[in-house]
Formats: sequence, C-alpha cells, structure tokens
Amino acid sequence: MANDSENLLKKVIAHAKEYGFIFPSSEIYDGLSAVYDYGQNGVELKNNIKEYWWKFMTQMHDNIVGIDAAIFMHPTTWKASGHVDAFNDPMVDNKDSKKRYRADVLVEDAIGKMEEKIEKEIDKAAKRFGDAFNKEQFVQTNARVLEYQKKIDEANARLKEAMNKNDMAAMKQLIVDLEINDPISGTKNWTDVRQFNLMFSTEMGSVADDANKIYLRPETAQGIFVNFLNVQKTGRMKIPFGIAQIGKAFRNEIVARQFIFRMREFEQMEMQFFVKPGTEMEWYEKWKQKRMKWHQTLGLGENNYRFHDHLNLAHYANAACDIQFNFPMGFKELEGIHSRTDFDLKSHEKFSGKKLQYFDSESNQSYVPFVVETSVGLDRMFLSVLATSYKEEKIAGAEGEAGSERVVLSIPPALAPYKIAVLPLVKKDGLSEKAEEVMNLLKHDFRCYYEDKDTIGRRYRRMDAIGTPYCITIDHQTLQDNSVTIRERDTMRQERISITAVREKIQKLVSITELLKKVS
Repeated sequence: MANDSENLLKKVIAHAKEYGFIFPSSEIYDGLSAVYDYGQNGVELKNNIKEYWWKFMTQMHDNIVGIDAAIFMHPTTWKASGHVDAFNDPMVDNKDSKKRYRADVLVEDAIGKMEEKIEKEIDKAAKRFGDAFNKEQFVQTNARVLEYQKKIDEANARLKEAMNKNDMAAMKQLIVDLEINDPISGTKNWTDVRQFNLMFSTEMGSVADDANKIYLRPETAQGIFVNFLNVQKTGRMKIPFGIAQIGKAFRNEIVARQFIFRMREFEQMEMQFFVKPGTEMEWYEKWKQKRMKWHQTLGLGENNYRFHDHLNLAHYANAACDIQFNFPMGFKELEGIHSRTDFDLKSHEKFSGKKLQYFDSESNQSYVPFVVETSVGLDRMFLSVLATSYKEEKIAGAEGEAGSERVVLSIPPALAPYKIAVLPLVKKDGLSEKAEEVMNLLKHDFRCYYEDKDTIGRRYRRMDAIGTPYCITIDHQTLQDNSVTIRERDTMRQERISITAVREKIQKLVSITELLKKVS
C-alpha cells in the first residue's frame, strides 16, 4: 500500500511539472530545496481556491472582513507572540545516514504504526466473525489490541510531557524506548535531541547588527492581532466578528519534504474570530462544522476528511484540532482550528503598552476578546485537490486515434484553471474563424483555452490532463446551424447545443457562487 501511495505522489509531481502546475524553483540552477514555483495552470487553480475561501469568509459572513498585513513586522511582535523564545522544533540526527528529523514526528510516526496494527487486528477479526463481529467489544477485550493501546497511551503521555516541559533528554529516551529506526540507514544511532528555532531572520537598514534584526513572519495571524483595534474601530465591528487574511509565511523547516506539503515558503488562509470570553468553546465547535462542510462541498470524498484532536496543545490554546485529509502519504493536517484564548491580545498589550480591548455597550464593560482561529495551508489545499483529482483511466477506443488510456484531472469545475476549451475540428474551411468568434463570445465570462493543433482526440487528452471540464468543438455543422458539440470531461459524454445556449448551460456548472450556495 505504501508503494502505491509513493507511486501516486511521484506521478502527481511529474504530471504537475509536465502540465504547467508546479515547477521546482530556480530549476536552471538545480533548484532550491523545498521551494516551488506555480506555473501557468497552477496559479489559476491556486487563485480559484483562494477565491472560494475568501468569498466564503468575507462574502458569506457579514461579520468577517479581510486585511492584507505586511510580511515585515516590528521585531517585538515575535517576542510578544512567543516565537522568539518558543517557536522551536525538537531536532535529532541519525549518525549513520547523516539525515535530520523532527524528534516529535518520529515518535508520532511510531505511534501511527501501532495504531495501524490495531486496525489490522480489527480487520482480521471482522473477517473471521462476519456479521456477528462486535468491534467495540473486541477493542475492549482483545489482549493484543489492549497491549498496543497501552503502549500508544504511554507514548502519547510521555511525548506530551516532554514537549510541555521542553525536556529534550526525555524526548531522546522516548525514541530509544520505542526502538525507532532511521528509515534510511535502519539504525538506532541517534544524536541527542536539541531545539531548533524555525524563524528566518534578516537585517533592516544599512547596518547589520542586532538592533536592526527582523524576521520573516512564520504565520499570518500576528498581522491580524496587531490590527485588531484598527479594524474594529474603522469597520465599526461588533463582537463576535472575524478578520481574514491570505498571505505568505516562512519557516526554516528541519525536514521539508513530500512535495508542496511542507515547504519553507508557503501560503496561509487564516481567519481570527473574536468572541466574548466564555463563549469560545461554542464558537470553536461551530467553526469546526463550518470548515468541514466547506471542504466536503468540493466533492473530493467525504471519507477523505477527519477531525484529529491535539493531544499537545500550544501554549496559547485551550482547545485545538486538525481537519486531516487523506493525502497520498496518508491522513495529514490540512487545516487547524484553535481556541487561542486571549493569549495573543493580552501579550501584545503587555509588550506594546497599548490597550487592546473591546468596549461592549450592551454590558457596559471592556474586555480582551477570546479568539477562535481557522488556518488552512493553501499549498496543502492545492495538493489535496491535485492528488485526489489525478486519475488514470482505460477508455473504449473512442475519440479518434487517442488510444485506450487517458490521464485526467477531475478537478472540481469551479476550481479548474480553464473552464472551457474552444476547439475547431480542423484549421480550414472557416472553422478557425468561427471558433475565434465563439471564443470572443465566452471569454468575458469564463477562462477559455483555444487550440487548433493536432487531431481532436489528442486535444481532448491534453484538456483532460489539465482538468478542463468542458470542450466545445466547432465543426462544419456549426457553420450551417450555429450549433456546437459540448464534451464533458469526466464522463466524456457529448451533446449538441446552440452557441447561444452555451453560456447559460455552463455558468452554473463551473460557478464558485453555486459552490458557496451548497456550503450554506
């Protein structure tokens, strides 16, 4: 199964490059580790994902507004947020492979393998007992499952304690006790675990010294917190209200791998929702459900999503969970939902000396609001769409000489880079001119792709490969009755339709607005 997943990821990476979705950054200079550029089709898909998120947040909620804060911020910002002192990952090296790892991830992967063993025991028992199988009873009584679960609980408790106490020696001992092997060398020859700060630093101004040291932001949230009062007052916002932002963030990851899943330069879509103290858990649950519905409405498969509660809470949180997605490398974090309490605003109050409070006219009192955060990795969102959409299909010898196989990206139509391909059957007999006429008719409403080279079958294949949901073919009959053939990507079904009816037919099928209606 692991090999199948690895093969799928390799195929997605190769396809993304071949068809203009993602390129290795500065490739002519042999690239830069864990940095990628979005190509001509990738940037369109990425922008469509942004639009779907942005409109959901700011258009569908009249109490959420957006900002775009600067990447550079006063360095005290990161002292107040805890990033200067506490934004560290525990790092460990294998002496034989010379590879570097996050110690907590090694432990979590080992726990994940034990959880897989439990699932295998359950599957075996289910096959053995058939309809009479009682999963709950089996999990509570089977000796092997109970033993695995005991080890899992112990490992989780020790990991949580080591992380909370910043105890790197305990982390190393946990790696030793769990008998974790290096995946490359296969040995257990580990260095001591040490802390590694993830922020990139640089200097501002002409003199390079500590006084001018600033950081590339490791998250977009702090730009929202320092602007809390500016937005609240100028927007006359009443609690509860939210501030949304899409922007770049930078982390000097110890291990940046798995394509665009973990990068050093990435993009976040974050919303901070300010609420009255004491109501935060109610809003936390509401936003969990809202965000899950937003994801599942895309139609990538409801079973590909699940909630995962955090065992190890960040210093600012009183509740936290992830929406995990079934990526080619298994279930991993796609979006984080956190109840951040009043930590951020109170900390910025302390360090800035400025009051960051909300005056509640109904209760006639001022207070520091609590915050519920939703934070999606845009690049991870992109990968979830691309990987799930990638399909290799055998087809009955249809559509000319194109062969019996095709690679198709069944991207949700509202997110697809191009909505329509306009294809003249041949380049002669006035068909190209008629096709350009159709293109000019549609391009104000849709992102359209025009192509007249190669056989129609090969052009269909290329459009399938970049995820274009509809192809319109202009043929000799078009010149007679002003009708065209519309071909649907996923089913390859074709129908004849008047040119004047094309816009109305396709509008609803590719509309982000229609997608948003389903969410609400």
